[in-house]
Amino acid sequence: MLIDIALDAMGSDKSPEPEIRGAILACRQLQVRVHLIGPERTLRPLLAKQMHRVGARHLPIKIVQASEAIGMDEKAVHAVRSKRDSSMRVGLKLVREGAVSGFMTAGNTGAAMTTAKMVLGMLPGVDRPALLAVLPTSTGKPCLLLDVGANVDCRAKNLEQFALMGEMYARTVLKIDRPRVGLLSIGEEEGKGNELTREAFPLLQRLPIRFLGNVEGRDIYNGHADVVVCDGFMGNVALKTSEGLARLVRESLRESLTSTVTAQVGALLSRKAFNDFKKRLDQSEYGGAPLLGVRGVCIVGHGSSNDRAIMNGIRVAAEFSQANLNASIEQGVISSAAAASVPAVGSPVNSAVATGGSAAAPLVE
Repeated sequence: MLIDIALDAMGSDKSPEPEIRGAILACRQLQVRVHLIGPERTLRPLLAKQMHRVGARHLPIKIVQASEAIGMDEKAVHAVRSKRDSSMRVGLKLVREGAVSGFMTAGNTGAAMTTAKMVLGMLPGVDRPALLAVLPTSTGKPCLLLDVGANVDCRAKNLEQFALMGEMYARTVLKIDRPRVGLLSIGEEEGKGNELTREAFPLLQRLPIRFLGNVEGRDIYNGHADVVVCDGFMGNVALKTSEGLARLVRESLRESLTSTVTAQVGALLSRKAFNDFKKRLDQSEYGGAPLLGVRGVCIVGHGSSNDRAIMNGIRVAAEFSQANLNASIEQGVISSAAAASVPAVGSPVNSAVATGGSAAAPLVE
């Protein structure tokens, strides 16, 4: 059975070519049906040309008309309000209506988050959404970092919710048994960090998760933690620094391997190892960043996404929808609030307390 995924065809820096090629790759390699969102007059001839080029006549790709696109340099709130027929809005409406199981865009991150909140709404008990990034580690297993840019300023309660959502994603989507969760700080000791991390520490400590305490930046990549929680400002800086470092390592290695004839021979003999190394550091292999906390599946990719990154973003959207993660997040956040005797805003716990009913049971590992 095919999983329906909506794809913003007008999102990336070089749209719509990477999106069209990525949709073709996804439909050839995954059990998905892609709904390509954008101006049909532009997309149809390009799609026909690419399908002819790869010899694919019959692929489950549909074009859904959207007359507007939101640019990378546009102010998110203004663009969302003024462009009511944008490819983002049309795609997320399909998610809300149940016509597709998820949505993927490589467009303006702020606009994607704002549109998702407006069109889909937030899960009960979740105050703010969080962007999650999947990063490689020295152990070969991934580490989840959140938030990586959805929220520049956070409260301790937000980090508590991020920890719950990240732990559930690791457990249900990545199938990690009892994920280890750490709070990103400048030292491992409980008292280290700024006011936000010091306030968040006891909140994470009381959660029914495997909380490691504070972790440092190096723990993102050494495999010490499966999930690392921080505010969006710190997470985005960490993510962009990591991308720059990975690019530096790849380019320096390539330069060294082509500097002499001897090095070129060695590189030729070790081609498979170097290709594996490159793939391990390639962000396109990890797809986009899931936006956790909204009522639906929304994946946000990098603006420079190529066709493979688009395909993997579609894959992540399909895996997210199959895991039924949002139901687990909703139950977990509500249960956590009930256990702490602090009803979550807008959740069923409020009505249970008001009427004297029983609150949801605490989440059990």
